[in-house]
Amino acid sequence: MAAILDQSDSNQENQRHPRLIGWMLLSPLLIWLALFVIAPAAILFVYSFCSRDALGQVVYDFNLGNYARVFDPIYIKILLRSIGYAALTTIICIILGYPVAYFIGKARPDTRNLLLMLVMIPFWTSFLIRTYAWITILKSEGLMNGMLQYTKLISAPIEILYTPYAIIIGLVYAYLPFMILPIYGSVEKLDNALVEAAMDLGAGPVRAFSNVIIPLTWPGIVAGTLLVFIPSIGMFAITDLMGGARVPMIGNVIQNQFLQARDWPFGAALGMTLMFLFIIAFALLTRKSHPA
Repeated sequence: MAAILDQSDSNQENQRHPRLIGWMLLSPLLIWLALFVIAPAAILFVYSFCSRDALGQVVYDFNLGNYARVFDPIYIKILLRSIGYAALTTIICIILGYPVAYFIGKARPDTRNLLLMLVMIPFWTSFLIRTYAWITILKSEGLMNGMLQYTKLISAPIEILYTPYAIIIGLVYAYLPFMILPIYGSVEKLDNALVEAAMDLGAGPVRAFSNVIIPLTWPGIVAGTLLVFIPSIGMFAITDLMGGARVPMIGNVIQNQFLQARDWPFGAALGMTLMFLFIIAFALLTRKSHPA
């Protein structure tokens, strides 16, 4: 009887402190977020209200001049171009990634593991090495033009490198796995019985896909869209390397403000504006758990 009472007291004690144990388990993540996400964002927020004197030093005068400069037509044009490139990259990744993710999710377990490994292989190599590999492929005397000229499909090299097309190719290549993996997670959990029931009730393949499969895999599409669209807006390495810095995006402007112009307050204001856009995009995409 005493043992039963002791066990009951122990269970009650564990029930009293589930939140404490949970917070202890979450503490490493919370510390990481505080040090490397919240603190830098707070520093940028403070800098964005400062200004720069004639010597290039930061003056803590707390004004809105930097945010007024953000709405200059030049920067608005660059921001809209960045959003357009990111949106196009996301659409292409959905078109290319959804069939791949669906095929992997419906494959046999042994085949599925092999296909997932093939999707993950690019992560085994440095991002810069993979980008320089694309430069080697796309340049005038590169592999692509060499093969097309060898097969007599073209008579002169096609100029793709250092153009907007090269930027889109680089962005799609870099972020396509981030679209495939979340959609694969949703497809793997898809109940085939629901699709079969829709077919039995008279729905054709197109209607079953649009009314059953897409809504059930919508969380994966939303997650993939966030993982592709948000970082694509601020990407600057691909535009520098594959675009030749000829088509600047908002990420390039922010980088230049911090490293070349040494105008940290204005760079911080651009960064905070980009962060606000990320929050808006996240809110719009996660507002509903399924498409209307």
